[in-house]
Amino acid sequence: MQFIDQARVTVRAGRGGDGIVAFRREKYVPAGGPSGGDGGHGGNVVLEADANLQTLLDFKYKRLFPAVDGRRGGPNRCTGACGPDMVIKVPCGTEVRHLSTGILLGDLTDNGERLVVAFGGRGGLGNAHYLSNRNRAPEKCTEGRDGEEWPLQLELKLLAEVGIIGLPNAGKSTLISVLSAARPKIADYPFTTLVPNLGVVRRPTGDGTVFADIPGLIAGAAQGAGLGHDFLRHIERTRLLIHMVDGGAEDPVADLRVVEQELQAYGHGLVERPRLLVLNKLELIDEAEREEQVKRLEEASGRPVLLTSAAMGQGLDQLLQRVWAELGIDRS
Repeated sequence: MQFIDQARVTVRAGRGGDGIVAFRREKYVPAGGPSGGDGGHGGNVVLEADANLQTLLDFKYKRLFPAVDGRRGGPNRCTGACGPDMVIKVPCGTEVRHLSTGILLGDLTDNGERLVVAFGGRGGLGNAHYLSNRNRAPEKCTEGRDGEEWPLQLELKLLAEVGIIGLPNAGKSTLISVLSAARPKIADYPFTTLVPNLGVVRRPTGDGTVFADIPGLIAGAAQGAGLGHDFLRHIERTRLLIHMVDGGAEDPVADLRVVEQELQAYGHGLVERPRLLVLNKLELIDEAEREEQVKRLEEASGRPVLLTSAAMGQGLDQLLQRVWAELGIDRS
């Protein structure tokens, strides 16, 4: 399935039905009064979060979403039928903004949560509304009003508690594949991961925690270089970051600083987010170099360094223990 996390759509609520001019026409009532009914209200356009959806792919080819108009009024003061609401399903984690102003209308995070994004027009009034002492047979009615129409920007931000970050080829996808049932594409070249991958890791309490592996960052990602700018939004909601550093890199400290600079440049509080620093690919580091690399990374970051080999399954239990501790999850 193609991963689409941004979409532009136009929503158009239904127009209200027209009121009508009508008079009572009954046997033995030769001068019946006005009986024109009101028009029905137009349908609203409603967005609804659906936990079964993972992407905004449905909006790639369909951009206009119109609701149904209200029906015109009827005789005998009958109100026209209201137009049904147009309900549009979106993934949980979708932010909705006015395209022209950028104003945030809502953030749909819970399954079944709804947001009205365009209100239907009111129905027109029938002539029964204009009966008065001075005018016993009004022939006035009003038309229904147009419904609201707005251009919207939809932006999906994944709902994950733990985000896995690092430069390309640091072992992020390998880590999420061994911790969960996720099966991302894994290969020994940069930018293997082109879209975020989600995996559910079983907690000691029995339920699951969602981990997100985002495509590798490079210098300038916050300004749009590489793939990072498009996907950094997906770690905005995380409670904890796992920063993977490639132990086989030429200069792990330089790699560390590149990622930290990109988090700082992107903003949204990412650089202050709780973070675990992981030196991965231990199988590529000589015993003599390992202690020196750990020392340099700790001095550069001010954080303790965890040692793992995701490919060999080493150090993962210790990593998860730290994750659960940071998230405040009881391991007993």
